[in-house]
Amino acid sequence: MTEKAAEALHYDVSGSGPVLLVLPGGAGHPMGLGPLTERLAAHFTVVTYDPLGLAHGRLGLPVPGQRVADWSEGAHRVLEEVLPAGESAYVFGTSSGGITALDLLARHPGRPAHVVAHEPPCVTVLSDGQERRAELIGQLDGPGRPAAEGAEATPFGVFLARVLRPFTSYLPSFTAPQGTLTLAAGADSRGGPLYRTSVSLAQRLGGAFAEFPGGHLGTLDHPEAFADLLTDTFRSSARTSG
Repeated sequence: MTEKAAEALHYDVSGSGPVLLVLPGGAGHPMGLGPLTERLAAHFTVVTYDPLGLAHGRLGLPVPGQRVADWSEGAHRVLEEVLPAGESAYVFGTSSGGITALDLLARHPGRPAHVVAHEPPCVTVLSDGQERRAELIGQLDGPGRPAAEGAEATPFGVFLARVLRPFTSYLPSFTAPQGTLTLAAGADSRGGPLYRTSVSLAQRLGGAFAEFPGGHLGTLDHPEAFADLLTDTFRSSARTSG
């Protein structure tokens, strides 16, 4: 695996084949995704984006409040670096990375060949979305909340302090080009707000819906099965578009 970094872009590249951009959840730290990306690297050139550079020496440094647009524009710059002009890439994002993937497709619809957004917490799309968002934001006030000082010491602290609030307010409003978007949710999330959010977003944005192994952390709990279904989803989209 080789590390690439230029103009504050931080990402890792492994494998060979069509480019697959991976957008981790939380604060964008790719911790725990090794088994998933290793499995995917048998079929794709896997480019794992670390938007805040937390896995590349920046953990512990001050982090300002984050914006979805900044992450998606950073992801677009990564694609500009790794893709020849005129070519497109597959994109997978989970949780906050799923929100980034949606915004990337909205802003640059010609760049992703197909996007799979797994349980993006855009809960305000739901009829009870404000209540569900308040529950998520409640993590900031509950036990384990990040301290006023030193919240940037861990990826989870960065997520709670700098990412959770702005990202859960994001409400995508665009129509995906035909065949370019799949919303995914874990089988173990059935009935929960993030499952319902993914179903609603698929309907709202004109995408497909697919059920993946596990729950919100299916990428970590079932990496091989998750990667295999993700591979099949992208291959199916390529056959359909072809």
